[in-house]
Amino acid sequence: MTSLVLVMLVGGLVGAGLLLLVTVFDRAPVSGAAGLAQIDALRQRGARTASLTADRRHQDESVRMRKVGAGLSDLLAARGIRLSSSITANLGIVGQSRETFLARTLLAAVLGLFLPFIVLAFPIVTGMFGSPAIPLWLAVLGAAIGSLMPWAQLNKDAEERRRDFRHVVSSFLDLVAMNLAGGRGVPEALQSATAISDGWAMVRIRDTLEAARLQGITPWTALGQLGDDVDIDELRDLAAALALVAEDGAKVRDSLSARAASMRRKELADAEGRAAAQSQSMLVAQLLLCVGFLLFLTYPAVARVLGG
Repeated sequence: MTSLVLVMLVGGLVGAGLLLLVTVFDRAPVSGAAGLAQIDALRQRGARTASLTADRRHQDESVRMRKVGAGLSDLLAARGIRLSSSITANLGIVGQSRETFLARTLLAAVLGLFLPFIVLAFPIVTGMFGSPAIPLWLAVLGAAIGSLMPWAQLNKDAEERRRDFRHVVSSFLDLVAMNLAGGRGVPEALQSATAISDGWAMVRIRDTLEAARLQGITPWTALGQLGDDVDIDELRDLAAALALVAEDGAKVRDSLSARAASMRRKELADAEGRAAAQSQSMLVAQLLLCVGFLLFLTYPAVARVLGG
């Protein structure tokens, strides 16, 4: 039985290796138009990565991980497989590159594949499972769970950072409205507002505005693109509001202040909701402790009655 499990495991690994080799080397010739499209896509992705990791967090990423992820990314792109827009936006707000995310997903899947064999080595060798299909199914399940772990962690981190980013945007709106009320133009008001802090969110906005100035596009267009990249509606609304400054500046200043107040009320409501949810979870934990204590007290009497 043990030899059969080893033969199946080795056969699966050899088959996976052959499939990987065929996938890597079996590439159809690329036409001129498709090649130019791939070059444009790589250029846009590089520019987006440079802007979305403006707070220098990408410097902590392993070079080896990025190389592995780059190869995997090129392989998926050659097969027409792309990451969803939600994952791309989460990577943007977290400041993690696409290559590192793919490399971590692959590493977690491989670890999940071999973890059941490591943990259950003794039962497998002694033949306690009876059927060799059980360890193989556990390995497949471990690989699936392992590949989902980086995605779950990415979603958790992105949600926390979006909450912080919205808090910064509400303060940014007030600062922009104050600068507009002081008689400054829109570009000067935006630059002055971003110079008030060196937090990662304000640095992201400041670098976006600086890149817009160098590229020759309007600041509100750049803010709208940043809102699309990190999936924050408040930035898109701010871009739409700033586009109306040339027509009616006074009303736009009032609108920015009202938007900031509305965002703060929403953040307060969300904080109260999270606090209520945590209170409910603490109540459930207390009830479980009470039930366990009651069972501990009544168990001797119930056991004596049933035993008698």
